[in-house]
Parts: sequence; structure tokens; C-alpha cells
Amino acid sequence: MIENINIPRGVFCPVITPFDEQLRPDKQRFVQQCHKVLQDGCHGVAVFGTTGEASSLSVDEREILLEALLESGIKSSLVIPGTGCSALTDSIRLTRHAVELGCARVLMLPPFYYKGISTEGLFRSFAEIIERVADTSLKIYLYHIPPVSGIALDLSLIQQLVNAYPDCVVGLKDSSGDWTYTETLLKTLPGFGAFSGSEVFLRDNLTAGGVGTITALANINSAEIRTAYDGFQDEDGESLQSAITRRRKIVQDYPMIPALKAIIAAITGDPNWARVRPPLLPLGTDQTNRLIASLIQDNFLPLSGVTSPKTL
Repeated sequence: MIENINIPRGVFCPVITPFDEQLRPDKQRFVQQCHKVLQDGCHGVAVFGTTGEASSLSVDEREILLEALLESGIKSSLVIPGTGCSALTDSIRLTRHAVELGCARVLMLPPFYYKGISTEGLFRSFAEIIERVADTSLKIYLYHIPPVSGIALDLSLIQQLVNAYPDCVVGLKDSSGDWTYTETLLKTLPGFGAFSGSEVFLRDNLTAGGVGTITALANINSAEIRTAYDGFQDEDGESLQSAITRRRKIVQDYPMIPALKAIIAAITGDPNWARVRPPLLPLGTDQTNRLIASLIQDNFLPLSGVTSPKTL
């Protein structure tokens, strides 16, 4: 049994990154979105993840955005920055920067460019970061997303890291889409800070001893996901879960990041939100109209004022 009272619990939002007309990160809109999801019920924000187009951001850009976020008044304890990169030195720099700013909890991808890497090679990569950052406050959440990274984090690797760095490697975000992975992890390491990467698995995660979810849909549906989190053991817990699962399935029929940005553009009436950084492309007009119409039909309240998706 792993016991760590400092492991956070709840609904965390991997905040999307807005861009201006020159495709530069838009600090003002980024900070506004972080504040909004917190006001809507999120327990924290997990910035610079997949949904935040982190791998399309430079190290400098990530550092500037993180500094702007903290300067806006959001407590560092509510922020889990993504710091894992293909380059070891970039991961070290971003992790050290986050910790120095008070963001001791970070979400870390494995080095994802080379494929077929051994468990020992992955272990050494994480170990080098931990040893070189050399800060006892550092808490690492491993980021397991093999459909995107192409790198699976075997349970044997996680056990090895926990054995070597029990006060540092404290959790994981599972975005594999395979519930059995999280289920097996929690049986193997009870008390490990396991987050689901989708709210579809939120109730299962909490029931099995997990700590919550870090989910892209929190960018638009944080209030309902928070309600499902709070009420997962209640009589209507199953129906609350069904509702957020249904809405997730509507959105995930489209490319997730452009879809979320199109929805926020519709909610706010601000077309700048629809902008993505290549190689991603924004949703086309027909796709956007179908998506918005489906959400309106599902009584998605933030779109209640949008009477005709064809005008978007």
C-alpha cells in the first residue's frame, strides 16, 4: 500500500492553448481559460499536455505561459505542467523551471521519438531527470498515452521507478483507452495516484481506488464532470457517469483538439479560439455545424444561446 497524503484528487483540466493570428500562444486567452475551468469546478489544471498542443510548443513558450499563469494569481499547487519531451535536456529544463516556480507536481511523457526502447532505457531517462533536477519536492506523474506517444509504460517499469524513487514517482495519467491497464496498476500498487485520461472511466477509476481524471472535455464540460466526481457513490452516480460519457462520445467522433476549440469559439462567439497550430487543422464548417448541432440536441447548456450552428 502506497500512502501519500499529498497526492491530489479530483477533476483536472488539460487546458487548450489558444493562438493569435501569427500562431503565437495567446497568453491572455490561455490565462482566461485556466481561470474559467477552475471557476467551473475543476480541482486544478494540467497545462501543456496533448490537448494543449504541448509538443507543438517550444520550451521558451511553455515557460512564458506558465509564468503568466502563476502571475495571474492561480496557485502553483493547482497546476500540473507537462514537462516530458523527446530531448532529455528539455525535460530537465522544464521540470526544474516548474519546480522552481512552486509547481512541484509535473506530468511527464516518456521520451517518445525512438520506438522499441527497453524498460532499462526508459528507466534511465526518468532517473536522469530526477537526479539532475535534484529537488526533494518534485512529484512526477507518468503520462501513459501509447496511442499517441508510441511508448507503453509497462507495469514493471512503474514498479521499478516507485522502488527507486518512492517519494518522487507518485502517480500516472492513463490515456491508453484501456481500462484494464489502470485496474491492474491499482491492484499492483494500491494507493498510487492514478488518473484516468478520459471521464468515461471516472467512476470505474474512483471505485478502484484511483484519484480522478485529467480529461480534455473539462475544457467545456467541467461542471458536469465535477458533479459526477462528487457524486460517484451516490444513488444517481451511475446516471451522472452516463451523462458525461454520452457527451464525451459526441465530441470524440471528431478530431479532439480542433473540436474543443471549435466548441469554445461557438460558446464565446470568438472565432480566434478555433485556431490550431499546424500540423493540426481546424474543423471544417460542415464538421463544426454537425458537432454544434449534436451538442445543442444533447442540451449542452453553454450552447443554449447558439440558435443556428450554420452561422458559425
